[in-house]
Amino acid sequence: MLVLDGVSRRFGSMTAVSGVELTIEPGGFIGIIGRSGAGKSTLLRLINRLIDPTGGRILHGTTDVTALRGRALREWRARSAMIFQQFNLVGRLDVLTNVLIGRLAAVPAWRALSGLWSPADKAIALSALEQFDIAALAAQRADSLSGGQQQRVAIARALVQQPDRILADEPIASLDPRNSRIVMDALLRINRHFSITVICNLHSLDLARSYCDRLIGMAAGRVVFDGAPAALTDAAARDLYGLEAGDVMGAEPALPAAGAVAGASVAAPA
Repeated sequence: MLVLDGVSRRFGSMTAVSGVELTIEPGGFIGIIGRSGAGKSTLLRLINRLIDPTGGRILHGTTDVTALRGRALREWRARSAMIFQQFNLVGRLDVLTNVLIGRLAAVPAWRALSGLWSPADKAIALSALEQFDIAALAAQRADSLSGGQQQRVAIARALVQQPDRILADEPIASLDPRNSRIVMDALLRINRHFSITVICNLHSLDLARSYCDRLIGMAAGRVVFDGAPAALTDAAARDLYGLEAGDVMGAEPALPAAGAVAGASVAAPA
């Protein structure tokens, strides 16, 4: 169980996250919603320890995550895989190598630097690509792919880290509606079939309601809503989003595609 105990983060005179209290049980699909600048991205980076809190603690079981250093911190980051809006792939490298980068924490540094990946690591990477129907692209340069394909590669890279949780920071912000659904289906598949906790920042309230089983609403760095999607009324959503409400509530709900989580019997990479 992940616990945020009064977590805050300041950047100079600006408070990005203020006194957040959250308990996150394993296995959920959690959407973090709110207008731009509400503190959603900062919250994910705090959980991953890409940045440190200026107040409060992050606990995982009996472990004080905010006190981790060195190897223990690297292991925490490997178990809390990040997915970013801009994919963060190495464009000149092929797809398979980009996915193998997710294995860096599990292999000796000399092997990774020399590109001497073991057959077992390659099998894990190919298995992850197969999960998202892109194994045929393994030999292509990453920068030759569409945005939706690149984001699925980034998700496969996160999966081979064998994480306990995936932290997705606006993973569909730069994608069209069709690719947005494909990427959200991929995250839902990971959540349902591998029981990996997914914490996903989303700007679209319709997508958040369709895919997530819990919503955390943020405003001005504070948690102002925490509950099931059905509990977030349109009136409450308008209060949460303010002037942005028309942008995030204007589309029809994008339901998970038929079969998105059905029939995926391939075992998680191990």
